[in-house]
Amino acid sequence: MSNNLARLTHGIFQEDWWLDAVAPGAWGVAVVGHGNDTQARLPYVLTKKPLYDCIRQPCLTQTLGPWFRPTAQKVSSALSREHQLAEELMAQLPRCDFFSMNFHHAITNWLPYHWMKFETVPKVTYVLERLGTHDELWDGLAPNIRREIRKAQKRVEVVRSDDVDLFVEINRKVFKRQRMDVPYTPEVLRRVDAVCAARGARQIYFARDEQGRIHAAIYIVYDDRCAYYLLGGGDPELRTSGATSLLMWNAVLDAAKTSAQFNFEGSVIAGIERFVRAFGGEQKTYMNVRRANAKATIALMVRDAFKAVRRR
Repeated sequence: MSNNLARLTHGIFQEDWWLDAVAPGAWGVAVVGHGNDTQARLPYVLTKKPLYDCIRQPCLTQTLGPWFRPTAQKVSSALSREHQLAEELMAQLPRCDFFSMNFHHAITNWLPYHWMKFETVPKVTYVLERLGTHDELWDGLAPNIRREIRKAQKRVEVVRSDDVDLFVEINRKVFKRQRMDVPYTPEVLRRVDAVCAARGARQIYFARDEQGRIHAAIYIVYDDRCAYYLLGGGDPELRTSGATSLLMWNAVLDAAKTSAQFNFEGSVIAGIERFVRAFGGEQKTYMNVRRANAKATIALMVRDAFKAVRRR
């Protein structure tokens, strides 16, 4: 794919083929303009729950949100245009009781959504905006990550594989250890894997030792604009080998050959944030934009209470 202004998305998660994989038959798109004159675009996924209808982030999809065609207007005029386009896009969405969507970090103007009575919740990711040489990337690493990589290189080998079922097995161990529900089904990941593999848009990495044990695994999706850390996991009994650091390092080096940037999918969880920050990426704030009516608010409270009881 060529990188030019005719591309009507911020990245791989807004592409039609990605949405076909994660939400077949359930997604739509609001558009202002048409064809080569498209000025703004907003894909969405509508889900009908027993008690309420919602537009929300589909699984395995880091960000959606609007795309606005770049303009050479002065700042004040460009912001005014963006405000108008945002209102037109949101007005096209189907009626729903609950709306929750993570906007790409390129969307920095949250005022139109505040004025439309949406709540905006900041989230954080880390992005290597320039994937330079091996030495430049190595220099950007924190000392502890360099030590982890060197330690892991003595204990495991990095294997690039197509075995998505083995990845699911390793990834599920993370959620089992944390007593959390797996946020996707194997069938959805297999669909994503199939469409990404057909486009040369994913890589699965495993760290394997001499005994054949898998220490860790990560799943990367990418296009020429950006590579994304999508999922990862490891054996809880082998967590001290440094394998995840080594896999992430290899993914960054591979991304430098295919993509302009690398997005680590940051986190507000302190331990995860420290880990991804140590790879030298720039902190980026992106917004979760949400709104719920009374019916959805009550239903969500009941759902969360039920989940809390299950965890206990």
